[in-house]
Amino acid sequence: MLLFVKLKLSIPIGIALLYPLLQPEATGGILAELKGFGAVAFAIAFVFLLLVVFYARDLARTLSMVSPESQVAKPSSVWLMLLLPYNFIEDFFIVVHVAKSLELEAQRNPALSRFKSFGLASGITWCSAQIVSLLPNEIGAAASFIAVLGWVWHWIFIRRVLRALATNNQKNNLSTLHNEAA
Repeated sequence: MLLFVKLKLSIPIGIALLYPLLQPEATGGILAELKGFGAVAFAIAFVFLLLVVFYARDLARTLSMVSPESQVAKPSSVWLMLLLPYNFIEDFFIVVHVAKSLELEAQRNPALSRFKSFGLASGITWCSAQIVSLLPNEIGAAASFIAVLGWVWHWIFIRRVLRALATNNQKNNLSTLHNEAA
């Protein structure tokens, strides 16, 4: 049932993404903004998609470093963020699942004790702003900027969590080796 709701919500997103192609006389929108960059637009789009792949990889690594008992979603589920237009809806679920998994892990893993928040605010910010960014006007352009800032903010947080979890795992591995040697 949830999948059906997500797919149904993806329909207006798909229409919004296609709108500039269906109504070329309309001003604004992401396509109009990319047109301003000319041939460089393809390079910008490619770099952006590459960054999304690296971000998804970091989210998957984060979930995989969380104990199975704390995982609210499988690490592989984050790759759904590459499916247009479905990703605009699924991104909310991914962000919530990662945040909830980290919150649960923090109850058992001291490496996460220093984190008071688990990325939910920045994640929901960029997810919401990316939907508003589909509006073909100045509001959409401003929302694009906010979406990118929120996304970068969330990614920086995820990288900090990854470092904390990796450091903790290294300490645990060294402790295990030391105990086995003794």
